[in-house]
Amino acid sequence: MESPADLCFTEEGCHRSIVLEKQMFQSKVPESHVQLACDLHYCAFPLNGNELCIWNTTDDTDHQPLQLLGHHHSITALAFGSKVNPLLICSASCDYVIVWNLDECMKKVLQGLMPQGIVIGTLLGIVLYVRFSPDDQTVAVCAGNRIYMLNVKDEAILAQLEGHQAPVTAAEFCTWEKNILVSVSEDRSFKVWDYCTGLVIYQSAVITAFPLLSLFIDEENKYIITGCADGQVWIFSLIHEHQYRCVVHINVKRERDKFYSKIRKSEQLDEIHNASKVYSPNDLRTEETVETTFPVLRIEHCDKFVNLSDEEQSFSSVNARCLWIGTSTGLFIINLANFEVEAVLHYRDYSDLSIQFAGSCALMKKAVSGKVFCLLTSMFENRIALLEIDVAALLRSQQGTLLVSGREKGLSVVASCPLMPTSPLCVKKEKNKVVSEKDKLDKKSTIKDKPLVFHSKIKSSGYTSMPQMTMFSPRTTTKQSSLASKGKRSCKQRHKDEYPLAHSPPTRFERHITVADKPTSICCIQYSGDGELLACGLADKTLLAFSSSLKGTPTVYAGHDGAVNSVGWSHDKNWLVSSSEDRTLRIWSVSNAEPALCLGKEMFHKPIRSAQFYYIDTFILLSCGAEFLLLKYFLDISKDEIKRYKNKSFCKSIQKFPMASTVEITSLSAVNEFYSYIVLAAGSNRVLEMFDLNAGCSAAAIPDVHSRAVHQICQNKGSAFSTQQHDAYNLFLTTAVGDGIKLWDLRTLRCERRFEGHRSRCHPCGVAVSPCGQFIACGSEDKCAYIYEIHSSTYSHKLTGHSESVINVAFSPSSLQLTTATLDGKLQLFLP
Repeated sequence: MESPADLCFTEEGCHRSIVLEKQMFQSKVPESHVQLACDLHYCAFPLNGNELCIWNTTDDTDHQPLQLLGHHHSITALAFGSKVNPLLICSASCDYVIVWNLDECMKKVLQGLMPQGIVIGTLLGIVLYVRFSPDDQTVAVCAGNRIYMLNVKDEAILAQLEGHQAPVTAAEFCTWEKNILVSVSEDRSFKVWDYCTGLVIYQSAVITAFPLLSLFIDEENKYIITGCADGQVWIFSLIHEHQYRCVVHINVKRERDKFYSKIRKSEQLDEIHNASKVYSPNDLRTEETVETTFPVLRIEHCDKFVNLSDEEQSFSSVNARCLWIGTSTGLFIINLANFEVEAVLHYRDYSDLSIQFAGSCALMKKAVSGKVFCLLTSMFENRIALLEIDVAALLRSQQGTLLVSGREKGLSVVASCPLMPTSPLCVKKEKNKVVSEKDKLDKKSTIKDKPLVFHSKIKSSGYTSMPQMTMFSPRTTTKQSSLASKGKRSCKQRHKDEYPLAHSPPTRFERHITVADKPTSICCIQYSGDGELLACGLADKTLLAFSSSLKGTPTVYAGHDGAVNSVGWSHDKNWLVSSSEDRTLRIWSVSNAEPALCLGKEMFHKPIRSAQFYYIDTFILLSCGAEFLLLKYFLDISKDEIKRYKNKSFCKSIQKFPMASTVEITSLSAVNEFYSYIVLAAGSNRVLEMFDLNAGCSAAAIPDVHSRAVHQICQNKGSAFSTQQHDAYNLFLTTAVGDGIKLWDLRTLRCERRFEGHRSRCHPCGVAVSPCGQFIACGSEDKCAYIYEIHSSTYSHKLTGHSESVINVAFSPSSLQLTTATLDGKLQLFLP
């Protein structure tokens, strides 16, 4: 495993600029498993067992800490009060629980008197954790299996909370709801209490196989965050409507390894050599290391980006709320938006530190001048150390490559510069000409009436009149064409309002239909640009087009010899492109349901996974194997009466774009609604690659996008009926089986947010973004569809009532309408 020192540091002095050991205290007895305390300007720790030491972080190193005596047994838990004036501190041991007024204690020391605290509890047992209430009037004391609610002014037990089956390891007050307390225990569960009445509001099941050791309540996101003895972090929602559901489970070890791998692969892919970087990475080496236990000792808010530059602060994921995760081997910064590691600080990588393995840990909630103090006790020695950490320097040293990479690329979905003369997109400006049979007839009808005999005054015997060319052609597409024409008429007749922005998502079930006589998987669905029609590709080799209301008879497009795995509408809504497992691509005329162009097996050596119109219908974009093709096409649906079998449409390949180091492109995406040079491709090697077709080459790559290959890329394309901010079009989603949904920003090449809650372990379930860009819909294997708000990692609505796994979803571009497709061939329509 690569160490962060190998990844990040070569220059001498870098270690000291990131972390500095301000003080080290030697105790006479071990202080390994003690609750330590840190405030904005003070740190509290036990010394020699029963002495309470208070260190002012603003003092010089030669100053002695304030020592408070009052306990006869070893102090096991410490906590500062919630208010600054007066600043209280609570200390607990087997004999007493004492509350000290820090200001009064300092005054008495200056007067030469012995400071005294208020004893609020006696002989409660081994106390593992204490915490003040938000108003500093109550102290929660975790002793054994019980939680004692004590009054800070006198020795009185206000309530006694019983229910845990093992020692209670932590308890925290809910700041936005009165009388609510959350506790975790070695019985591997958490409980939510009304501490005034002593009643349990909620009791969780057993979460993990290891004891829960730490607890943190995030007021901004309303999360319960708990860590256990094997390096796992669990996040639950405290919002009442969410019923304490699990938001995400984080394996800190695994995320750390992903972080190291991401930095290494990013350097290899981008080959960035920038003199302005903070560090120059050494050659990575693999060391044989023995991993020790990895308990999560402390969870605290990380005030990380206080002194970062304005340029770095512009990134939303960089500004996201973060947490410190304190473990026995080091400190981790976890991003609460994407749940990924932002930085790692291993104690053993800093030779100047006195403690290599910590038994206890405490961190400041807020940074002072960009620096945070961390208090540690040694697991094996009688040492206590105070560390000063420069958060900005730590992040720059490890995130520098990633931040510089995103800024230097300068990618944007919306085209902001003219086409280059060498660009493969630089073709004739005229649109692809489509010649219809009507045009041919009109052209023939303009033939001049000239005589065909030798006498100029005698007219020809009807040779110049229009022949009855369709005399014996049966009308086989009456129903199919009526649907398309009806859709066109209604589109013209109906006045279209703008897509409502300030509105709740469509969650009310309206109707459902079955697309086939027998259960058939719906492989793909897509609305037309005007929202009038819905195209569905089925596993039974057919392509159907329904009206948006799911009423009436659908238009049937038959001709494929395999499952239809992708379907796309043209910008003018007159054409459909579809690809199939039979290694063919077909472009269909919506009006008569006949293929205008068919590209066969002789052109493609593997099945076409993705196909779509591109650059406002100028090109066809498709993926086949490990490359994607840019095709220029010409459509002519007119028929020669003698050679009706001959297709006059044709297509030619402009350029092939191979994706490096992959076997197959699993998903392809580009914008057709407006001019864009960017094409996104995901490969079976779990790499996401961005191609700039203006330059005609790959522009950037993101390694290890998911733990498995991405099966869908979904861009925020908006629609003709809604307007979004310019930068919003740079957001896109990726999803993979078993690894949730991730929101990315093309400008920074960073994961902005991760969405968890739906189930996708076997089937590739689809995702969709609403035209307003505020909601995300996804399918799930539990026969439900889920809707997320784009600024929340947990789902806001759960749409039930499906008969099978929901594998595809689609938002209407023109109205508040959501359609879901299931594995057994059913469509369900949801309205607001």
